[in-house]
Amino acid sequence: MILSAETIKKAVETGEIIIKPFNQEQLGPNSYDLRLHNELVVYETHNLDMKKELPTKRILIPHNGFELQPGTLYLARTHEWTATDCYVPMLEGRSSVGRLGLSVHITAGFGNLGSSGYWTLELSVVQPLMIYPEVKICQVYFLTVEGAKKLYTEQNKYRHADDIQPSMLWKEWK
Repeated sequence: MILSAETIKKAVETGEIIIKPFNQEQLGPNSYDLRLHNELVVYETHNLDMKKELPTKRILIPHNGFELQPGTLYLARTHEWTATDCYVPMLEGRSSVGRLGLSVHITAGFGNLGSSGYWTLELSVVQPLMIYPEVKICQVYFLTVEGAKKLYTEQNKYRHADDIQPSMLWKEWK
C-alpha cells in the first residue's frame, strides 16, 4: 500500500520517516516532492568500465540555470535528506519534468528499508534543457512492508549517502 499525504505527515511527525528539510507545501496527495541540489557530477570519460573506479568532475548549477545536453549522463542529488526504517521509499520523476524530456532516474528509483541520505539522480535528456537549483524535480512515495523487516546494513555501499554517489559497482569485482 502507498502512504497517503496524511499518513506521510504523521510518519514524519513521529520520526518513522525523516525528510530534512520538510516543507508542508511539497507534500502531495500520496508523495513528497524533492528538489534538485545545486551540483552535478559527470564522468570524465565517455567509455565507462564497470570494473573500474571512474574519475568524475563537479559542475555547479548557477541560479540562472545550466543546460543539460543529450548523450551525457549527469548525476545529481536531492536537496532533501530522507530516511526510514519503517517503509520502502520509491522515487519517481514528476510528470511536468518528464514532459520536458528529462528522466531523473534510469533504474535507481528503489530505496531499501534502513536507507538514509540524499537521493542520487541519474539525469538524462532527449533534447537540450535548462535546469535550475531547487526546482521540484522528483517525488518520493512510501510503501508498507509485510513480513519480517531486513534493514539496509552498514555494509551496503550507498547506505548513508551524504553526497552525489557515482557507481561503486567496481567494489563488487575486488
